[in-house]
Amino acid sequence: MICIGIESTAEKLGVGIVTGDGEVLANEKAQYVPPPGSGIHPSEAAEHHAREIPDLVDRALEKAGVEPDELDLVAYSKGPGLGPCLRVGATAARTISLALRIPLAPVNHCVAHVEIGLLSAEREGLDFGYPTTLYVSGGNTQVIALKEGRYRVFGETLDLPIGNMLDTFARKVGLPHPGGPEIEKLAREADEPTELPYTVHGTDVSFSGLLTAALRAYEEGEPLENVCAGIQETAFAMLTEITERAAAQLNSDGVLLTGGVAANRRLSEMIHTMAEERGVEAHTVPPDLAGDNGAMIAWTGILVHEHGLSIRPEDVPKEATVEQKYRIDEAPVPWRG
Repeated sequence: MICIGIESTAEKLGVGIVTGDGEVLANEKAQYVPPPGSGIHPSEAAEHHAREIPDLVDRALEKAGVEPDELDLVAYSKGPGLGPCLRVGATAARTISLALRIPLAPVNHCVAHVEIGLLSAEREGLDFGYPTTLYVSGGNTQVIALKEGRYRVFGETLDLPIGNMLDTFARKVGLPHPGGPEIEKLAREADEPTELPYTVHGTDVSFSGLLTAALRAYEEGEPLENVCAGIQETAFAMLTEITERAAAQLNSDGVLLTGGVAANRRLSEMIHTMAEERGVEAHTVPPDLAGDNGAMIAWTGILVHEHGLSIRPEDVPKEATVEQKYRIDEAPVPWRG
């Protein structure tokens, strides 16, 4: 089994090729970068994806050493995400499915982040059963665990996702997009983290007050490095607390950190320290698989197909849809029992 996966939920476009045993043959990426001081414009990001996707597919096939007629399956991000961007990926996937007469697998983007994390953990020799997962990205911040055949949300942000909060702060203070890596660099140069509001409600978090206070501190003359460190220490401590609380309630034997913000070394360090203190295994998805990417869609597409949830070529025009608000707890995961 060889699957090509297309990821196009937001500003990142990805095309990955993965085998049935989980070997990543290619994982090509292209990113829409908004103008300085501006956020992501869905229509502009979609135009970028439409321009880039033919070349990205060719690059992925070349990197994998695979001919188009050797593909057995195509997968795409059904949602959640930005509508115009999702439609570009779905259109490309439908075209491949119809042209090659191969099945099409619709994938929940959030499930794919969890599954690629579990695959990478398995490849490193870890087997912690069903872990509590902290999924952190530009558009999502959730604490997830498997329950009755679905990934259930046991905690989440009540307002801003962590990645969106970091990008917004960066944009407001003149840092380039994406903001998370820039904030991480500056935080390492801090003398002392700025004290900022810490808002946890059970297993939920809120970042809007932290963002407002951080911007105010910067405007009042607090060194940017200190504010960046304060943002990281405060926000990541909040995330670590709710992950630990959920893991304790669920009696989990492991903790998984996945999503684009998982590439932040400080957050990974805090999650691993917490897990070590609890006496459980922890795993952080590798940086090349942390952000949105086609390999995670291809791998999850294989799982979808193997459990009878893919779409036959003749049904593609009618059934290959997108869903902007496709929550993780709405997606069946029969391969997890």
